[in-house]
Amino acid sequence: MSDIYIPGVKSRLNTDTIIEELMKVERIPRERSERQIETLETEKGYWQEMGRRIGSLRESARSLFSFQNPFNDRIARSSDESVLSGAATRQAVEQERSFIVKQVAKADRFLSDPLDPSYRVKAGNYTFKVGSDEITLNYRGGTLNDFAEVLNRRGRGKIQAGVLSVESGTKSLLIESLVTGAENRLSFSGAAEELVHSLGIGRRAQETPESSLPDRAAVSDGPLTVEAGKTAAIEFPRTAQELSAREGMILSFETSTKVTPPAGGEAPAAPQGPLIPGAGSVSYGGITVENDSSSVSLPEWTPPPVPVRVDDPQMLFLRFTDGSSASLPVVKDSSGFVTGSVKLDELGPGKTVGSLEIVNHNTHRDLSIRNVSVYNPAPPPEFRADNAISTAQDAIIVMEGIEIKRPSNDISDLIPGVTVTAKSPSDKPVTLAIEPDREGVKDSIIALVGNYNRLMAELNVLTRNDDRIVQELDYMTAEEQTELRNRLGTFSGDSMLNQFKNRLQRAVTNPYPVQVEETSMLLAQIGIGTDVRRAGASTGYDPARLRGYLEIDEKVLDAALQRDIRSIQQLFGLDTDGDLIVDSGVAHSLDTITKPYVETGGVISLKTGTIDSRIDQEKRRVATLDRQLEAKEDALKRQYGRMESAYSRMEKMGTSLDNFSRQANSINNSR
Repeated sequence: MSDIYIPGVKSRLNTDTIIEELMKVERIPRERSERQIETLETEKGYWQEMGRRIGSLRESARSLFSFQNPFNDRIARSSDESVLSGAATRQAVEQERSFIVKQVAKADRFLSDPLDPSYRVKAGNYTFKVGSDEITLNYRGGTLNDFAEVLNRRGRGKIQAGVLSVESGTKSLLIESLVTGAENRLSFSGAAEELVHSLGIGRRAQETPESSLPDRAAVSDGPLTVEAGKTAAIEFPRTAQELSAREGMILSFETSTKVTPPAGGEAPAAPQGPLIPGAGSVSYGGITVENDSSSVSLPEWTPPPVPVRVDDPQMLFLRFTDGSSASLPVVKDSSGFVTGSVKLDELGPGKTVGSLEIVNHNTHRDLSIRNVSVYNPAPPPEFRADNAISTAQDAIIVMEGIEIKRPSNDISDLIPGVTVTAKSPSDKPVTLAIEPDREGVKDSIIALVGNYNRLMAELNVLTRNDDRIVQELDYMTAEEQTELRNRLGTFSGDSMLNQFKNRLQRAVTNPYPVQVEETSMLLAQIGIGTDVRRAGASTGYDPARLRGYLEIDEKVLDAALQRDIRSIQQLFGLDTDGDLIVDSGVAHSLDTITKPYVETGGVISLKTGTIDSRIDQEKRRVATLDRQLEAKEDALKRQYGRMESAYSRMEKMGTSLDNFSRQANSINNSR
């Protein structure tokens, strides 16, 4: 079938193939330009990638000496994060503080009795008050879930409600304040007061059985004197015991002391010894004979010891009904009665006081105590909850012996630049240390080394045609290594890149001045170098160690950051002339070296711009060649078309001559 000729459809002389073969030769310059464009675009991509690597190195270098460098960051490290934590800003001063969390701030949270799931809240005007803020809700009536949703929408971040299934088959309404602090108590009025009363949440204070207790209970009125060396106890009456178990109670008393001065005068003289009567005598004939005097052997005289003087101001103790006890503050000497007080919550939270014990170990001090009483210093609340999950209270912490009270657990006005957060009460001191963010500094240094090594690998691959360079990068995937092999030696003749690589290597190996010790430092001194992890080892020649890659010995770096972080800061960036501009250091040198390459109009921009110009030039040439090729192809088609047409005419003429000849022969034969 291929030999069949169809006029107008298939060329008898196969001119299409002839034209295509001729055009292949004509297209060679165009194909060469297209390959040149691809090569230029590939080189442009390499330069752009180089620019990104240089930019990353510069950014990580600038982060180590700029105004926002991590050396000025601070962190707050707590010895017990479950009790107290902190957050520090750059303005915080390095210091260490001791805290005791006596009480954390809480908000009112009230729970209702178990209710039938079908319980409906009546329509009405519901008013809720959190501190001085009032939330009013005009409710049309509905289920507990609907009431909670409406209240949450109107709560304005002050109050919220939820429906819980505390007991199976029932529902309970939880109403809670979102604002902590004793001054932000949750109260109700209007239809809300009726609702909480009907749900068993609570009622007005004067309606509760607990309100029958007075706010003050006397323990002892008249003075009780306990002489030196004696003990005594004051029993708490039942009313005072019940009152002492409530929150916020104060124990007050008045004390006075009488101090007897030590006896003065001279030291006692030695005793005279026993009185011995005379020995007597005998007389005879006018002669008297005297007897020898009696003698007594006395022991050596030793003066008696001076009585020991005992000074013990700790004389008051509380005994609780569970058998435990607590010491009250020491008693100060005063000839007149002075008032003392103590918060019972601090001595025994939730415990009931049984007696006040006076133990006087002193040898020269008499103690008198009177007007012992328990009272509530706060005004009685308007609302008392029957089932309070938590009660509004302030946070109370003690910093270095100073008691601080705040309505919130986040306290930002105590230490400049530090926010202290109380999390749970504890009688054990918690240490909060404000110190440099060494982990942040370490991460920034590691990022710098990582970006440096990645740029150095890019430079080694582009400037040298050695497959070992790729093999040494064993941390890369097989795909990444294949991509790098395609780049090997692309810019091997570019002396500028080789000079750039050498400057980078010198920047990380040169010594830099530090003012802390008025000396110079090297990166190797903080565990960063080309062979720090194998220092002192004799392993022979290793060409990979000569390519400029940096290594980090984390143990050495951690020790250096812990020991002298200021010297490390100056190693990376230092103002040597006092003009408040950093002009020395590793990071500063790297920034100076890389800046001309990535800044606007820099080396990378010029390189890619030049390549863009060459690409545009080649594209214009391709466009011109396309027009020329199109014209050439049209001309060939016309020429071969005319040839085909002439050939067809000649063929037709030959056919006509043959026919004429046959006709002539037929006529001649017929004659």
